[in-house]
Amino acid sequence: MYPPLVYLNGAFLPPEQAKVSVFDRGFVFADGVYEVIPAYGGRLFRLAQHLNRLDASLTSIRLANPLARDEWRAVCARLVEAAGGGDVSIYLQVTRGPAPRDHAFPAEVHPSVFAYAAPIKYPDTALLASGVAAITVPDIRWLRCDIKAIALLPNVLLRQQAIESGAAEAILIRDGLMTEGSASNIFVVVNNRLITPSKGPFILPGVTRDLVLELARAHAIPCEERDIHDAELRSASEIMLSSSTKELLPITTLDGLPVGTGQPGPLHARLHGHYQDYKREFRSGTVE
Repeated sequence: MYPPLVYLNGAFLPPEQAKVSVFDRGFVFADGVYEVIPAYGGRLFRLAQHLNRLDASLTSIRLANPLARDEWRAVCARLVEAAGGGDVSIYLQVTRGPAPRDHAFPAEVHPSVFAYAAPIKYPDTALLASGVAAITVPDIRWLRCDIKAIALLPNVLLRQQAIESGAAEAILIRDGLMTEGSASNIFVVVNNRLITPSKGPFILPGVTRDLVLELARAHAIPCEERDIHDAELRSASEIMLSSSTKELLPITTLDGLPVGTGQPGPLHARLHGHYQDYKREFRSGTVE
């Protein structure tokens, strides 16, 4: 089901009226970046952090941000309102725009800016009690996974491999080290310590990932960012995935074998509780 309203290049339109050139470099080359921003109770969540990441992605592909911060805020607020408020996620995309097909950048760039909001589809609450399954796969992606690029075909293929294996996520392994999930960041628990890979070119700097670490530190949960070897992943007592829409989900089966006890662990329960408390405070305006 399509949203009632989308934003495209300065106009708010019904989706059936929104048109993009077939020569748009986003369509021809996947030459663009995107963001996904949640809103809780109609309030944009961690907007500054998401726009910082958008700026970083645009800078990495040498494309100027077409909108100022206040303009992005106004666009997002209008889309949240059109979607009925409540809990929604905003998808926004910026491409290098239409130009004759040539790998080199066009002399004149006219970016295409597209955005819409839709209700957040939360994971079934039963999954919090049972956890989800994951598989490990080789990380076949390129060398700049820190850019939130729209060129997601490797991620699509890896996620589909997980789905066809009866799993919810694929955990990626590169040169013997865990990087991230096909559509998520990954945390492991080793000796009661929360660990996630350090930021770098092989992982997306997740906004939810950063919040989980903030909450861990605020509540005296030992945590660190460092390399995680494949063997350490497999011996972890708990594994969790994080993303803006899935929040924090326990992984209880890896490659068909139980993780720890095979049930969501105590550290996930604590962090999930702190995350939900933070969201409630955000809805009430107590925290930003």
